[in-house]
Amino acid sequence: MPRYALVGVVSVCVTFNPAIFHPALAQDGHHGQGHVENHDWYQELKQPGTGLSCCNGTLNGVEGDCRPTRAYVNDDGQWYALLNGRWVPVPPRVVLQQLAPDGSSHICASKSGMIYCFLGGSPKI
Repeated sequence: MPRYALVGVVSVCVTFNPAIFHPALAQDGHHGQGHVENHDWYQELKQPGTGLSCCNGTLNGVEGDCRPTRAYVNDDGQWYALLNGRWVPVPPRVVLQQLAPDGSSHICASKSGMIYCFLGGSPKI
């Protein structure tokens, strides 16, 4: 393959999918990242106490509220998760007592940062 063709292919990958080269970007809790891939089971999640959906779904190209994230539990049992690239405490009232099909952590939150639901996976940073 000519060198200029390879440069073009690499440029397209970086432009359209930076997570290929930076896997951490795929789980930094940014709104919309990873939602589409998991939407089928996200739509079944219910908010503790209210029974309302955790997931607003994807409608007309607008991404849903649920996405994969990284999370950990501190010494006091408090979950912390990456939400839009920042570590935030997860309110205990939104923690679902179930595991995600992939065993990872997932968070459902609005663009403004209101957390609706959280599933803790294997704690990792």
